Amino acid sequence: MLRNTRLLLLGIFLLVALGLVIWVIDALQRLYWQLSYSSPLLASFLVFVLVLLIVAVVGSLIYSFSRFGRSPQRSQPIQLPEVKAEAAEENLKAVQQQVNQIADEIAREALLERSRQIAAELERGELRVVIFGTGSAGKTSLINALLGRIVGKVEATMGSTEEGQTYRLGLRGVGRDILITDTPGILEAGVAGRLREKLARQLAVEADLLLFVVDNDLRRSELEPCLDLARIGKRSLLIFNKADLYEDRDREAILARLRERLKGLIPPSDILTAIASPQPVRLPDGSFLQPEPEVTTLLKRMAAVLRSEGEDLIADNILLQSQRLGDETRQLLDQQRQRQAEQIVDRFQWISAGVIAVTPLPGLDLLGTAAVNAQMVIEIGRLYDCDLDRDRGRDLALSLARTLTSLGLIKGATQIVAAALQTNVATAILGRAIQGVSAAYLTRIAGRSFIEYFRQNQSWGDGGITEVVQQQFQLNRRDEFIRSFIQDALVRVVEPLAAKLEGRLLPPGDRSR
Repeated sequence: MLRNTRLLLLGIFLLVALGLVIWVIDALQRLYWQLSYSSPLLASFLVFVLVLLIVAVVGSLIYSFSRFGRSPQRSQPIQLPEVKAEAAEENLKAVQQQVNQIADEIAREALLERSRQIAAELERGELRVVIFGTGSAGKTSLINALLGRIVGKVEATMGSTEEGQTYRLGLRGVGRDILITDTPGILEAGVAGRLREKLARQLAVEADLLLFVVDNDLRRSELEPCLDLARIGKRSLLIFNKADLYEDRDREAILARLRERLKGLIPPSDILTAIASPQPVRLPDGSFLQPEPEVTTLLKRMAAVLRSEGEDLIADNILLQSQRLGDETRQLLDQQRQRQAEQIVDRFQWISAGVIAVTPLPGLDLLGTAAVNAQMVIEIGRLYDCDLDRDRGRDLALSLARTLTSLGLIKGATQIVAAALQTNVATAILGRAIQGVSAAYLTRIAGRSFIEYFRQNQSWGDGGITEVVQQQFQLNRRDEFIRSFIQDALVRVVEPLAAKLEGRLLPPGDRSR
């Protein structure tokens, strides 16, 4: 509609311009004849100048009109979506702060290097296309067919190690370089095969666009990784390769099943057929003809996705990588904190045992060791970046002590410890030993409960403090743990207690020997 309107206006303009030109020519002709009688040379010069002016004016008008309505074509730099890029940058900064808290130097440096690589990708902004699938699906043939059809530049491989080959290429209409990688095949047997599959999955997760290649309907072993990658939001095209091996009816049936299996995860328009390495065709004279690969539909779809969604794909992928790195960092940091927290619990459980063994109470009550447990809570909290004052630590310790009492776990712990000590401890010190070791056992349950409290950001979770304490009690009453715990208790509590009591019972002369 707009084009027709412009043509109509241009036609009217040309008619008017033509009329003006005819009028000007007639006027110039009369002027020339008048001047030619008195000064022929002046008349000729004047006409020449006027003609040049008219041509310049008409040319300028035509050029201006031809540009009318056109939007200026400006070369603007390609930028990632601002919100997503900022989110990725902020997430990377937070991850790097957490990484610096990891004590293991090797793990810390590895994570820092990965964060630097993600930051570099954020700056560089290359599009990463990864070919993923079984070794028999024809991944390498598909890459060769694509590289033979792509309009643009294809550079040498960037690597030829066991993880496959990566090519850098340019695709017309896509404003970024494209890296296309052939991954090792999945579902291969043996340890080496499993390691290569792990690497292939990692490369697939890092892709901006994933081409998942199959040569038939999805087997269960193929469906699982395909679904996993789709669920995390990985942009994928599913390629049914070797389609020439099937009759038309069978091919359509396989396509229908693929689209049904991946319904809601991969759109039907992104499930395509390809023939990367066609079967030779026998000609009537007995010779063979090698058909050209049929990957045009795939190439067009891939180009359309990269052109329309490329910037979002890069930003989404970088954000996903930074989030996964953050999850891995938090997991390592949590494991480190948990080990350190367990060392704190181990230290305080024997401190608590010593307090009770030296000054036995009429009845075992954790209220008597509240100060010890309060300090334990404070030190565990500090590991999890939570600074508690002494009052808050004491309140938490008393709250958990009351929970242990209300659940009857003090009595249960005493019975467990008493049964385990009966055959190992002399009757003379059995009572004190039971109290001391039981105090250590209960302090351990309290400490492990507080670890869970701080791991959940100072929350006991949906089940509350009762569920956490009961769970820890059940975990710490297993036979293998009790045996190990009692062996430690004999060395740390019972033997020092027996030595102390024996020293008190000996006559002064005997003690001096």
